Amino acid sequence: MSGKTNQKLTARTLERLAKAPPTDNVFDTELAGYHVRPGKRGLTFRLYYRTKTGRQRILTIGRYGTLTAAQARENAIEALAIVAQGGDPRAVLEEARIEEQRQQQQTLGAYLAGPYTAFQNRKKDGKGTLRRIEKDFSCWLNKSMSSLSRDQVERWQAEQESKDKPLAFGSLKRSYDAMHALLVHAAERKVIPANPLAGVKLQKPAMSDDAMADQAVSRRYLDDEEVEALFFGLEAYQDDRRQQRRSSRCHGKAYLPDLEGVTYVDHVKPWILTMYYTGFRPGDITGLRWEHVNLTFATIRKVVEKTAHHHPDPMTFPLSVAALDVLKGWHHQQGEPKAGLVFPSARNGRRMDKTAMQKPWATVRKLAGLPDDLHLYSLRHHFASQLVMAGVDLLAVSKLMAHSDIQTTIAHYAHLSPDHTRDAVEVFARKTLRQGADRTDTTGEEPLQSP
Repeated sequence: MSGKTNQKLTARTLERLAKAPPTDNVFDTELAGYHVRPGKRGLTFRLYYRTKTGRQRILTIGRYGTLTAAQARENAIEALAIVAQGGDPRAVLEEARIEEQRQQQQTLGAYLAGPYTAFQNRKKDGKGTLRRIEKDFSCWLNKSMSSLSRDQVERWQAEQESKDKPLAFGSLKRSYDAMHALLVHAAERKVIPANPLAGVKLQKPAMSDDAMADQAVSRRYLDDEEVEALFFGLEAYQDDRRQQRRSSRCHGKAYLPDLEGVTYVDHVKPWILTMYYTGFRPGDITGLRWEHVNLTFATIRKVVEKTAHHHPDPMTFPLSVAALDVLKGWHHQQGEPKAGLVFPSARNGRRMDKTAMQKPWATVRKLAGLPDDLHLYSLRHHFASQLVMAGVDLLAVSKLMAHSDIQTTIAHYAHLSPDHTRDAVEVFARKTLRQGADRTDTTGEEPLQSP
């Protein structure tokens, strides 16, 4: 370092050196080893220092223009402080760089695109889950997973609810649950120390009168007239399909199969009747395979799709005579297959899309004259409701509905039990009447009369 130039590296000095670059390093007069090195891309701040073993090393601090004179000097002072304590600033910076890379790998976006995509691609609706997280939590993708907190969840929920077309609370909860599952996955694999949102739940908004009214009818059952209308609508649907096929065959499409002699014109009637007589969720019907159905013993044995991640073992469901007749008729019409989907897509033979029955149900509902707000899922509620009102015990209903917890059955259907609360209020009323009669005996007044 002989013949070196020494100047105090102030802002003015550096501005001058940048305009007229020196031919060699320029060292600061106050900080030992601190200097600027000229190059084709401008001036670079550097620092010579010796490690505790006596080895001389060079630390590149940064480029002039990216760093100001004050920032570069501050960085040099911090590096010299590390040296004075027996440390190596280059090693510290390398550790910081590695930590920064590790933090980058721990961002929500990086984990979502990497390990979690590989995990979800093995699941039936994994791609949908990935899209949901990416869309609904786009503002979190650059955040470290460990930095997420309760207040961020609360802000996220408030922002979602303040949109012009906010999602329903149920939809928000599904998105948040998907995010929560990702964090659990990362914590279980030690990518993050722990799930930072453990125990954090969304705040359920107070329900308006209209919302409470909607909820009251959302799990309703069909009355006798609606049941009659449903079966009329199914037959009307079949008649319409037969008429359309007759017309097509008469107008140049004679190659199309004749529908006059078949029990079912397509999958719609047996699909809907299967749901009506079993109470299965739509997903369990679209995923139903002939391997699951035992027509001899009148049972269905399959894994319930909604709870498969918690209960992977198959469950056995008995079939009523009516349900068995439907499946036997459809099985015979399909050529009595031993395997494969019970209700495959007519277009590609694969599993039907989860929305495939929406349009057919709307058609049947219209032909039947049923209300527009009667959802297909109401057939499942009808199944459970009729069982409860017939006096079937709630534990049996819970098993037939494949509820993971009997509390779900109790919460939604126990009020329909004919003796669930009626006997209780009758006990109260009878006790009140007896007390009234006892008071009359002592006061001489007329006893209370039972209505």
